Amino acid sequence: MTEHFDLKKWGPKDPRSWQVIADASRLAFADRGLYMADEDFVPMPTQGLIDETYLEDRAKLITVGRALETTSAGTPPWDHAMNLSQDESIELPSTSHFNVVDSEGNVVSITTTIENVFGSRLMVNGFLLNNELTDFSFRTHKNGTPIANRLEPGKRPRSSMAPTIMMQDGKPYMAIGSPGGSRIIGYVSQAIIAHTQWGMNIQEAANQPRLLNRFGELDIEQDTQAISMKESLEKMGFKVNIRDLNSGIHAILLHKNELIGAADPRREGVAIGK
Repeated sequence: MTEHFDLKKWGPKDPRSWQVIADASRLAFADRGLYMADEDFVPMPTQGLIDETYLEDRAKLITVGRALETTSAGTPPWDHAMNLSQDESIELPSTSHFNVVDSEGNVVSITTTIENVFGSRLMVNGFLLNNELTDFSFRTHKNGTPIANRLEPGKRPRSSMAPTIMMQDGKPYMAIGSPGGSRIIGYVSQAIIAHTQWGMNIQEAANQPRLLNRFGELDIEQDTQAISMKESLEKMGFKVNIRDLNSGIHAILLHKNELIGAADPRREGVAIGK
């Protein structure tokens, strides 16, 4: 959706860039809440959600300079009938992420979580049991209509984990990911935009202030330069919340014959090569 706007020209200090990113994120979360769940249990319009024409139509809902007042899920193309209600779930930010590139050029990007800091706070044979049930919707139906991410036996809960490998000319270009609960999607996408559109190196992209919008309220990272945009974003119509945003971006850039690593200073990550 953001490709239909001139983020490259505007840059990271222009409130318009963040308004577009925030509204695109909110539109994406509206679709996510309605459609996304374990596709072994629920037919999901995966190809429809990433269809270029559909995304262009969603982007047309964004007006530069005026925040979206309301959002709803779109109607992506699909090859089956669907009748679903919006999800009601929480996601906690206690997650880990790492990337590895070995001497033969193999690349992995892995995000892992047991949900809460110590999962369910139960240990069995040296392993902490997870608390991933909180990633399911807390309701199964709404007004008689089923919710895609409802709890069912053997079903995988929906997660925001976004381990990503970017490709260029058929080869891995960058491995990236982050912990952070449902804000992971925003952390990763913003770092990618900062690198590809604003010319930041990957450490700068990891360091940059965070601004996130999932459900209508725009979070701005406290104690950062991003607070200077608060008034402009409020004039656009956003309800703004200044708060801690504990991203944990980890990235490895495969550039020519060298590897460049970056770790988010907000957490305990580190880049190591040998």
